[in-house]
Amino acid sequence: QVQLVESGGGLVQAGDSLTLSCTASGRTTSNYASAWFRQGPGKEREFVAAITLSRITTAYADSVKGRFTISTDNTKNTVYLQMNSLTVEDTAVYYCARGRGGRTQTTYDYWGQGTQVTVSS
Repeated sequence: QVQLVESGGGLVQAGDSLTLSCTASGRTTSNYASAWFRQGPGKEREFVAAITLSRITTAYADSVKGRFTISTDNTKNTVYLQMNSLTVEDTAVYYCARGRGGRTQTTYDYWGQGTQVTVSS
């Protein structure tokens, strides 16, 4: 079984930057993709970004493209989400996931518990 633990959430002001981290432990697979999803107040959970194990391919939601960057450090079994130019609309619980890859929740097998990001102004 794989366990994922997120960290780095917090309260920031609009225009600020924040970096989220997700570290995996337990049994790993030979190949997988990592992703971030989020769920804002009164909204459904939505795709944010994904990256392949090779780090060659990345994907972003239109709402965050150009502002957020997903990356990995495979030696540390960690995936990151660098968030710049944050807005109030970015306020949400952010979840990391690992699985086959894609933009839908059903393609991921393992999920973290989530970390809260709140943007003021």
